[in-house]
Amino acid sequence: MRIALCNEVIAGKSLAEQCAFAAALGYDGLELAPFTLSEQPHLLGTAERTRIRSTIEGHGLSVVGLHWLLVAPKGLSITTPDKNVRASTVDVMHRLIDLCAALGGTVIVHGSPAQRGIAAGEALQTARARAIESWAAIASTAEQAGIAYCIEPLSQDQTPLVNTLAEAAEIVAQIGSPAVRTMLDTSSAGLSESQSLAELVDRWLPSGLLAHIQVNDRNRRGPGQGSDKFAPLFAALKRHRYAGAVSVEPFDYIPDGPAAAARAIGYIRGIIEAQA
Repeated sequence: MRIALCNEVIAGKSLAEQCAFAAALGYDGLELAPFTLSEQPHLLGTAERTRIRSTIEGHGLSVVGLHWLLVAPKGLSITTPDKNVRASTVDVMHRLIDLCAALGGTVIVHGSPAQRGIAAGEALQTARARAIESWAAIASTAEQAGIAYCIEPLSQDQTPLVNTLAEAAEIVAQIGSPAVRTMLDTSSAGLSESQSLAELVDRWLPSGLLAHIQVNDRNRRGPGQGSDKFAPLFAALKRHRYAGAVSVEPFDYIPDGPAAAARAIGYIRGIIEAQA
């Protein structure tokens, strides 16, 4: 399994500096938030894509994939009643799949809680139906690109739409594409799921639906900076021979982003070494 860093954690650095820093700490790759690349990341041209990929790979890292998709450009939503906005959003999703593939990534994590909100006075089921329509619309593009497009369950404090792996799995089954899958964000799972992280891996990883892991404490700090225990999670991943990426994604950077990134990789590498 590869250990990656979500690059917005150290977004104050240039891309080359991010790569040098992550590589020096012992990360294997970066998971990129498109808004850190450009205000219009879906419109990046071939030359800029080549530069980004070459910079990352030149530091011995790889691009795991993309996450936090719909921050830029502004005004996107997969659940809005506005058909034109939804169509524009789906167009951006198609283009981000192409960007991910061009950068060498294989996973897209669709969280973006602000862009899957529910309009005042609308029912959850109405918003859910629009979200499913949007996710289904990109399935064939993801299949052709070889991308696992993951619907991310998020905690209820972020969005009421898709809070558990079971909810995400139901939508994945409804769409019926091998490219549309789900993933485990340990912070959200710690707040929304009744089972432990290891139990969730035992239940969902053998199904083939679980395509990616993000690690963070339920207090939204990095792994090892809260009360959550991650050794059972990594033991479960090892037990099931998980060969994908585990990406470090804190939201509350204590004492700051670089220090949180350094703390997390040391903690995770220590767990993995102890279980070898």
